[in-house]
Amino acid sequence: MRLIAIGRMSDGPEAALYARYAARIRPRLDLVELPDGRGAPAEIRRREGAALLAAIPPGARAVALDQGGEMADSARLATRLQAWLDEGRPPCFVIGGAEGLDAAVLARAEHALSLGPMTWPHLLARAMLAEQLWRARAIAAGHPYHRAARPDSPRGR
Repeated sequence: MRLIAIGRMSDGPEAALYARYAARIRPRLDLVELPDGRGAPAEIRRREGAALLAAIPPGARAVALDQGGEMADSARLATRLQAWLDEGRPPCFVIGGAEGLDAAVLARAEHALSLGPMTWPHLLARAMLAEQLWRARAIAAGHPYHRAARPDSPRGR
């Protein structure tokens, strides 16, 4: 699996959190970082979009992280991820920069996922994706990390 993202992580809590979960994921999650674009917002999206598209391996299943994407729960993501892996086309997740993803990247993506309607810092979105991918793999393996319905939760009653 691969994560292609705009911007470079420096040492800090977001990088540590990302590394914590990425190290656990099997198959491995490779990170490709691309530089931020410069210029007006539309030009930034275009330049970053071109760089993202160039970094997606031929034949890869591109999955865009986009606010307008599917808001799957963890169990649904686990099922979807397992199906992608079983098909032999591991996903290539794409996270844009501050201006969002260019329309060409969204058009190339075979699927779009949302981390919810709130806006998240892009470095934190990486960590959140890594945690959800680890959780999805734990669910698929029957590992107790994920607790679908806790007894004290209103949804678990």
